[in-house]
Amino acid sequence: MTVTTEAPRRDAAAVGTVATTLDAAGVPLSALLQEPDRTPPRAVIVALHGGGMRAGYFDGRAHPDVSLLRLGARLGYSVLAVDRPGYGRSAARFPQGRTLAEQSALLHAALADFARRYPVGAGFHLLGHSYGGKLALTAAAEDGDSTTPRVLGVDVSGCGHRYADDAVDAGGRIRRVPWTWNWGALRFYPPDTFRSSAAIVSAMPEQEVAEAARWPRLFRGIAARIRVPVRFTFAQSESWWRHDEAATAELSAAFPRAPQVVIDRQPDSGHNLSLGWAARSYHLRALGFFEQCLGAPEIQLAQAPLAVG
Repeated sequence: MTVTTEAPRRDAAAVGTVATTLDAAGVPLSALLQEPDRTPPRAVIVALHGGGMRAGYFDGRAHPDVSLLRLGARLGYSVLAVDRPGYGRSAARFPQGRTLAEQSALLHAALADFARRYPVGAGFHLLGHSYGGKLALTAAAEDGDSTTPRVLGVDVSGCGHRYADDAVDAGGRIRRVPWTWNWGALRFYPPDTFRSSAAIVSAMPEQEVAEAARWPRLFRGIAARIRVPVRFTFAQSESWWRHDEAATAELSAAFPRAPQVVIDRQPDSGHNLSLGWAARSYHLRALGFFEQCLGAPEIQLAQAPLAVG
């Protein structure tokens, strides 16, 4: 299949944000993009949404402060929020969804296409929420194709390595849980959040639902292969994941090759961090982490101009 990559379409509801399509080895992946104004990007932040959401999760409309795309672009980054395989333009192609390994391969192909058409600066930062965090980790573990700009760091929210006891049944299957597990207290969100978010909610593909239960078994092998800095953020009212001291110590120890593992906590927030009042604070912390990744000696060396003479 040949994908016609669309010229970016400007979204009048969010000045500077454009809708575009990436060619993932013949599979069209829809995405939202915002670039810095009149300057090349320092790097590209690739934002990966969770289950049952879409790329617009990172460009919330309830209040200007919640948009990662706007904030990242103002601070010199291109921000690319991708509809994961099975969502958006690829939903008809993959009605049952794709496994994490399959999504990772498609994402790498899509990023290679993006790099051919847009400046990427030092490379890609991966920022994933919930199921998108699982994909960000998987993609970082499988990074290494020299034809694609490198992954520089991974920032994950709403995802850990061990589900909370109440999240799974005796057979390890994911339970149906109250809506408050995904949102927390209503006061955590701007007043118009639920109405404005209706357009970004999507059915979670069956294959994702099935694979979610296997994540604790998949995680250790994925984490062991990651060689870039990793940061996890747990919301104050995060209910899906264990994030007590013992669990976070075990989580940090699972990355023997990562040069840095950061565990952070976000006060006054629920699972859907990037849609709440805490979004700006969380996004600034993530951007600060990515700045540290850019300052790593190996990145500075790669960016340094060659001496002449």
